[in-house]
Amino acid sequence: MDLFDVLALIGGLALFLFGMNLMGQALERRAGGKLESLLSKLTTGKIAGLLTGLGVTAVIQSSSATTVMVVGFVNSGLMSLRQAINVIMGANIGTTVTAWILSLGGISGDNLFLKLLKPTSFTPVLALIGIVFYMFCKSNKKKDTGVILLGFATLMFGMDAMSDAVSGLAEVPAFAELFIKFQNPILGVLAGAILTAIIQSSSASVGILQALAQATGRVSFGAAVPIIMGQNIGTCITAILSSVGTTKNAKRAAFVHLSFNVIGTVIWLTVFSVAKLLWAPLAAWLDGTMITSAGIATAHSVFNLLCTLLLLPLSGLLERLACRLVPDAKTPEEVVELDERLLATPAVALERCHVVAGEMATCAVASLRDGIRSLTDLTPELAESIRAAEDKTDHYEDIIGTYLVKLSTHQISDRDSAEATKLLKIIGDFERISDHAVNLLESAEELRDKGLSLTPAASEEIHVLCNAVDEIVVLAGRSFVDNDLNAARDVEPLEQVIDRMKEELRTRHIRRLQQGGCSIEAGFVWSDLLTNLERTSDHCSNVAGCVIDASEYNMNIHQSLRVAKSDSPYFKEKYTAYADKYLLPNF
Repeated sequence: MDLFDVLALIGGLALFLFGMNLMGQALERRAGGKLESLLSKLTTGKIAGLLTGLGVTAVIQSSSATTVMVVGFVNSGLMSLRQAINVIMGANIGTTVTAWILSLGGISGDNLFLKLLKPTSFTPVLALIGIVFYMFCKSNKKKDTGVILLGFATLMFGMDAMSDAVSGLAEVPAFAELFIKFQNPILGVLAGAILTAIIQSSSASVGILQALAQATGRVSFGAAVPIIMGQNIGTCITAILSSVGTTKNAKRAAFVHLSFNVIGTVIWLTVFSVAKLLWAPLAAWLDGTMITSAGIATAHSVFNLLCTLLLLPLSGLLERLACRLVPDAKTPEEVVELDERLLATPAVALERCHVVAGEMATCAVASLRDGIRSLTDLTPELAESIRAAEDKTDHYEDIIGTYLVKLSTHQISDRDSAEATKLLKIIGDFERISDHAVNLLESAEELRDKGLSLTPAASEEIHVLCNAVDEIVVLAGRSFVDNDLNAARDVEPLEQVIDRMKEELRTRHIRRLQQGGCSIEAGFVWSDLLTNLERTSDHCSNVAGCVIDASEYNMNIHQSLRVAKSDSPYFKEKYTAYADKYLLPNF
């Protein structure tokens, strides 16, 4: 094996890793919505969590990616530590699918069907189909399908390049001696762990081992099995690195991944070594029989299945061990609302964004209702609560907006893009609603501090308007948080009634000023109240318009509102009902 073979090996490895990464990312995008539905099933128990981890990893072809995703879920509060343990175990089984796909390269025979099964036969066809889909299709889904096929083709070409580069090692005595040394189980585990930690992919390191075994025919079962065990330990490095700077539970999830693989390797390596030591015929067969690509895939699957069968019933013990070794901090740690690790799975990241935006909406609605209450029941505790809620919504707007901008740099589906646009528009409206809550509070404080009071008529008018605004803000919050289209459609007719109330109340106020029934100073405060309440209803209208538009993939709020205000019988019916409910006599 000369310098050019080494360069060919490096190039083959680069193609292999690039193809695997390319295919995995495209598979994630194509399966984004399904990943959300799989995630929702995690609460059903151990087996459901196990199957979820298996399914997700089989789809994205990387247990490291799945585990990093799990660390992000735990860090964001989407998943408990106990749920994460079951998913991690499933991921270890799911990653063996890659080895089975790669083992197709070892198929041999003159039968036409067998020849067609070899990757060298069908990979060029897949590459051709993939490039056609990628270059000539406009649909993002079809483009992603093309990238999946191109990634798989690149992966298999890299595998073939590695096999060709190392084929000359079959005649090198030193290579055979090297693998004789790896028949020492400890050295084999270390070799597998170090190689996998360097390239951060157990699938890739298994692929390299398969390429060596296929090209040289000099890798024995006895040498390969410990290396495969070590590869499971090495793949933990990715999750460990991803847990830096996360919450305690996220660190525990990464630790569980490591402890699961280390404990499984120690136990089954001990069984393997003792069996070889006590049963001479088995030792002779393991050290004298050369392993194939399919044999490596089998050993990989059997080992991970055995680890799972051994430790799945003990998941509670793993959880307690992780909690003991990664104890809670003495001071409560700050909750991280959004985790950038989830950006690797845009659909799930967007769902998390929606959850946090829902928390923001709930906070803004509560603060506005508290602002209305402060007009009649002002206390220091209520004032502090309103200002704290406003600070909180400001923080929410900042982190959600920044997160969505980062998410927009990833390739996402049209549906997810519409949802991201909706969120960007809505969080600004909810932030402004909380600002109006503070404005209402400041008006209440001004009335108190200056000893001012509104006339009975003005107080009655504001009371009725506050009731209407209270209802519209609740409708807007429910329309977004629960995606309630009925609530969203009720907002606009009520907003029109509130606009009409504002104009009439302003006219009444001017009359009182002209008649000397209201002081100028109190009149300014009253005018501020009227403005803030009416503008709150405008923001509620924007929120409801976004919800309706997003349901129709339109995102043209003004067009939707024009349609809502047209000759719709429903709009007229709701407008009449709200007018009867809130308009004062002589309006």
